[in-house]
Amino acid sequence: MIRLDHVYKSFGTRKVLVDYCLDLEPGETFVVMGPSGVGKSVTLKHVVGLLAPDSGTVTVGDVDVTVADREQLRLVRAQIGYLFQSGALLNWMTVGANVALPLRERKGDRMTEDQIQKAVYEKLKLVNMANEVHKYPAEISGGMRKRAALARVLVSEPRIILYDEPTAGLDPRMSATISNLVSDVQERFGVTSIVVTHDLKLAFEVADRIGFMHLGRLLEIDEPAKLKASRNPIVRDFLEGRPFKSLDEETGIGSATQF
Repeated sequence: MIRLDHVYKSFGTRKVLVDYCLDLEPGETFVVMGPSGVGKSVTLKHVVGLLAPDSGTVTVGDVDVTVADREQLRLVRAQIGYLFQSGALLNWMTVGANVALPLRERKGDRMTEDQIQKAVYEKLKLVNMANEVHKYPAEISGGMRKRAALARVLVSEPRIILYDEPTAGLDPRMSATISNLVSDVQERFGVTSIVVTHDLKLAFEVADRIGFMHLGRLLEIDEPAKLKASRNPIVRDFLEGRPFKSLDEETGIGSATQF
C-alpha cells in the first residue's frame, strides 16, 4: 500500500532521512517511534507528497508520488486522511462545519446538504462529539479538537490515515481515548495507518509493527512485543527513558559519526 524505497532528504546541510526504506501492507497500522527531531513527521509529508525526496521513490498504491503530476497527486491525496498534530481546525467554523469541509470542497461529488449533515453527524458520533457540533474550536478542549479533527479525516472515507503525534499535549485519560479511537478506526474501516509518536503507551497499543527512528534511519522494525524486548542499546535507552548525554545525541547534529 505504501513504500518508501531508499529515500534521502536533507534541509541544507542537515540530513533528515537517510536510506529510508519502508513497506506497508493494506490494513496495517505502522508506528514510527523515536525522539523528537529525527524525521518522523517528515516521513508523513513524503507519503502525502508535501515534500519530495532528494533521491529514492515514494509509492502509494501503484502511483510513484515523487514523479506524479498534479492530477495523479490529487487522486492519491483523495485516498489519504491526515491528522495534524494540532488538529488544524479552522477557528472561524463550527465543529460541524469543519468536519463537513472536505465533502463541500470535493469536486464532482453530488451530495445534498442532508447527506452531508448525516455524514457529519455519523462521524462525530463515532468519536463521541455529536453534542459539540455547533461549538467553535475555541470553546472545546484540546482532546475534543483532536477528536473533531479525526471525524473530519473519517468523513472522506480514506483508505490511508496518517497520524502526526495524535496524543501530543493531552492528559493520560484523553491519550487513552485517542489510542482507543485509532484502534477502533482500523478495526471498523480496515484503513492502512502510519502513526508518528513518541508516546510509548500509544505505540504499543495500536501498532501491528513499530519502526524505531534514529539519525534519519529506521534503526529497527518489529512487532510491538519483540521491539519492547529489543537489546539494541539505543532502543533500550529510549524505552527506559534514560537521559541523553548531550543534545547532539538526540538529533545527531554536530556528530562526526551521524552518517
